[in-house]
Amino acid sequence: MPANRTPLTCFKAYDIRGRLGQDLDAGIAYRIGRGFARALDARRVVLGRDIRASSAELAGAVAKALQDEGVEVLDLGLCGTEEMYFAVTHFGADGGVEVTASHNPMDYNGMKMVRAGSAPLDTATGLGAIRDLAEADDFGAPRPGGSVRDVAVEARAAYVARVMEFVDVAALRPLKIVVNAGNGAAGPTFDAIAAALAERGAPLEFIRMHHQPDGSFPNGIPNPLLPENQPATADAVRTAGADLGLAWDGDFDRCFFFDETGAFIDGEYMVGLLAAAFLAREPGARIIHDPRVIWNTQDVVAKAGGHAVQARTGHAFLKAALRAHDAVYGGEMSAHHYFRDFVYCDSGMIPWLLVVELMGRSGQDLSQLVAARRAAFPSSGEINFLVEDVPAIRQRVEAEYGPDAVARDEMDGLSLDMGEWRLNLRASNTEPVLRLNVESRGDRALLERKVADLTRLITEKA
Repeated sequence: MPANRTPLTCFKAYDIRGRLGQDLDAGIAYRIGRGFARALDARRVVLGRDIRASSAELAGAVAKALQDEGVEVLDLGLCGTEEMYFAVTHFGADGGVEVTASHNPMDYNGMKMVRAGSAPLDTATGLGAIRDLAEADDFGAPRPGGSVRDVAVEARAAYVARVMEFVDVAALRPLKIVVNAGNGAAGPTFDAIAAALAERGAPLEFIRMHHQPDGSFPNGIPNPLLPENQPATADAVRTAGADLGLAWDGDFDRCFFFDETGAFIDGEYMVGLLAAAFLAREPGARIIHDPRVIWNTQDVVAKAGGHAVQARTGHAFLKAALRAHDAVYGGEMSAHHYFRDFVYCDSGMIPWLLVVELMGRSGQDLSQLVAARRAAFPSSGEINFLVEDVPAIRQRVEAEYGPDAVARDEMDGLSLDMGEWRLNLRASNTEPVLRLNVESRGDRALLERKVADLTRLITEKA
């Protein structure tokens, strides 16, 4: 790197994230915007933003940068990341940018970006070039021809129409549903979908909570995956006597489910449920899953006559696999769900529509739909350990269990199949954290013993 070039620490493997005033500000956003246009040779770019207090300023800087590169900016305004994904393909744009920090702390912001065709960006497919250009900051005078066009109304109408294609309204039954938007971007988009459902006579009653977008997040950062954030939705379900609870993160690309008792449904069981739903529609289709917790998904797919394909954890890997195998659906236990017929991208709105249709067709509650799968393949959920020496701990676990493993897989961390139980141990990309997942074949007591054994092994002093 030339001596006069300052590294930009906000560039990560697949997106941009950083602390405001330290890693990211309006000036850096402007440089990223110009680098984005130049690296992708873009003439038309979709731009959206979340509700964070800093997002409007950062999006404004990106818009100015794109215009200074002669780009036509299609402005979505406040929207979810998936609306940006969809709009890129819908408008035939050369790329898209969503200014969002999703569920990161208050003093963070970032950007999620895609290429033409809503394809993901990584270091090898454009993100590295954008970083190099932004770091060099040698763009010269503005180019002519740039413009901004407000397409918010048109884009949302087209997005809602596409999302509605995933649900058969005639199959729905009366349900009372709690929806927790977490004061993020989900509220207005959800309302547009709910209006479309009502126009078609859907017998659904919604109880909205934390619905108004508010960048100060008066009810906390919207991250329903954290156990401490789940009681608000769970309690609302029980208080209302609702049939279902839904919650989203800040840019609503992840959807989380609570059954009629208020119990949180772990992501791997939702992957299995949605996989079965798609295979009922499209027998023999391919389903993509991540490597952390796999047995339930693989069993569901096999019994439904489909083909399960494993891909590395992370949206860029899942999306690449979805395209490579032309899979109808892909899911991660972290509540990211990907759809071939939604520009090969993830959505936090399509999953709940599929689930309410399943509940309608089956006549079952959500707890009943997942009960047998939970019993057949109990799992620990992801357990995080803060450790000083990640490689040493991994070696310790491998030495203890590796010799007796019937199969091993290093696609994403260390996975050991012990016959009646299985572990996956992954290192965080950004901090000294080990993430452990354990599953078993119908034996919860065995699962709990192995979690306890592994916890001792990971946390004991050398």
